[in-house]
Amino acid sequence: MTKRVCMVTGGSRGLGRAMVKGLLESGHRVACVDHDAVSLDELAKKEAARGDDFLTVRADLSQEAGCADALTAVQARFGHVDVLVNNAGIGQPSIRPDHWTNPIKFWEVTPTQWNCFFAVNATAGFLLARAVAPGMVERGWGRIVGITTSLDSMLRAGQTPYGATKAATEAFTTVMAADLAGTGVTANIIVPGGLTNTALVNDTVPYDRATMLQPEVMVAPLLWLVSDAANTVTSRRYIGARWDTALPLATAEAQAGAPAAWAALGQQMISMKK
Repeated sequence: MTKRVCMVTGGSRGLGRAMVKGLLESGHRVACVDHDAVSLDELAKKEAARGDDFLTVRADLSQEAGCADALTAVQARFGHVDVLVNNAGIGQPSIRPDHWTNPIKFWEVTPTQWNCFFAVNATAGFLLARAVAPGMVERGWGRIVGITTSLDSMLRAGQTPYGATKAATEAFTTVMAADLAGTGVTANIIVPGGLTNTALVNDTVPYDRATMLQPEVMVAPLLWLVSDAANTVTSRRYIGARWDTALPLATAEAQAGAPAAWAALGQQMISMKK
């Protein structure tokens, strides 16, 4: 294994924290970026033994300046970024805590809320990917990983603006993969695969947290994507809950993976003759 520099946004809790832990335990150098000072401090203390291999960065990724400051801090410590995991996100409970039983109609969402969701869930990922991609291309190796959601969650009633932001990230990651083809830099998607025990699911949800998917389902597909075994894998979507670590890697990848976004629908376009 080659030790990589990994930057994980929204990394202090939930899916992000599980991925940060998995990367650290696999020997990588990790920068955890988040806006929550309390959870960042808690994580920094817990991982203090990692020394210079671990960095926490407090940043407001809803602002362009916050994205730039976060990247500056990461580069000051590690020099560059090999792996960018665009995980930071906000969900429907930030608009209405009881949204599960009282769904949010799209006309109830304010323009300010819409813009805030896109800033964190979609635009931050664009800004960071745009900043790190040239260096990755120059070095001939890199990984950009988008964290989205199940396709039915994007489309379900009451999912404005969350669903739209995740669809945007899915499409953008697929476009990045096409733009980066042949450079040694890949872009892929990982999703948990169902209702997951994170802060985006608050206590109004009528399900036992023990029966939900746990954040650790993200780790196995991420570690595989970061490895050299995935050097030629791009524009793929992996469902963490379907990744069976008991299977050979090739079998696990085939079982959990599929083309990202909606590539099959693109084949319906009428091509113009030159």
